[in-house]
Amino acid sequence: MAKKANSKRSFLSAGLLLAALSAACGHDETTAHQPTPVRVGAAGNLAESGGLRYSANIDAFTQVSLSFKSAGYVDHILERKGADGRTRILEVGDRVSAGEVLAHVRESEYSDRVTSAKAQIDQAQANFEKARLDFDRAANLYKSDSYTKVQYDAAKSALDTGSASVDSAKAAWQQAKTALTDCSLRSPLNGWVLSRQVEVGALVGGGSPAFVLADTHLVKAIFGVPDTRVNQVKLGAPQTISTTSLPEDFHGRITSVSPSADPKSRVFSVEVTIPNPGSRLKPGMIATLNLGPAGRPEPITVVPLSAVVRSTQHSDGFAVFVVSQQAGKTLVHERSVEIGDALGNSISVAKGLQVGEQVVVTGATLIKDGDEIRVIP
Repeated sequence: MAKKANSKRSFLSAGLLLAALSAACGHDETTAHQPTPVRVGAAGNLAESGGLRYSANIDAFTQVSLSFKSAGYVDHILERKGADGRTRILEVGDRVSAGEVLAHVRESEYSDRVTSAKAQIDQAQANFEKARLDFDRAANLYKSDSYTKVQYDAAKSALDTGSASVDSAKAAWQQAKTALTDCSLRSPLNGWVLSRQVEVGALVGGGSPAFVLADTHLVKAIFGVPDTRVNQVKLGAPQTISTTSLPEDFHGRITSVSPSADPKSRVFSVEVTIPNPGSRLKPGMIATLNLGPAGRPEPITVVPLSAVVRSTQHSDGFAVFVVSQQAGKTLVHERSVEIGDALGNSISVAKGLQVGEQVVVTGATLIKDGDEIRVIP
């Protein structure tokens, strides 16, 4: 009887275990098909009456990186008076003038090389003078048949060698003087110091970076234009820009349009050159501009940037997930679209979507075509 009771308990335990496993499996299956929580929104529209606004980066008209040509120890850097009234070496934001010596390498060894090269010239010149006298004498003796042709040719060769030695010594002297001059690193423009990468006492080599300077009496506003609008951009056309940091508008002209689109962003780079009296516009500022009327009579369909994803159907295309109701479930379907201009945090959709259609605006990268979703506030 005890054996039968034990067998019954074992059977019941096995049954309970199978039931638990079945429940667990059922629970996992239910969990695996939970709808993905996302946020949705309706595709909006933008009435285009005055053209689209673009964001532009302000760059210096000219920017140069200065490097040392002569190697050695830096023994001087240009000094300026700081805001506290004390003298300090050149810092970022300081103004410099064209021709001003910004830094200096110790020149004693270069001065010695100039002196040595000058001595080599004197020595070569003396040897040349002796060779010339010897040649004159040999030429006279050769005319009187007192010298052989071999002796005459030897004197002529010595003269030519002496002349070449003088030329070589002069070239070496000129190189030594140039290296001595290159101990001084001079500013090639009137502008501002954007960076300084050297200190007094540092050992620098030829080509070691020292300063980055920028000329900002003119600045460039650089922005990207899609191919649908690049034909509307005309060289020389007047253009007005504005910034959030400065109250006034700035006026310039379009001076450059890239002949090819950027391979990644697929937009054409456009430059607007703007006079900048007082250097009010700084490199790195963000500006906005209006490119002018686009001539479209119909409103533009726009969606948030976060709603647009890479298309799984076209490797170089884009898509959005459109929301629909089917059999009591909220499903999403991938739809290929043709995008247009970026409008702040939104982007225009030229084809593939109508105003008012519901699309996934948050969580689009977490879903795929045909998934069930759960709309969250």
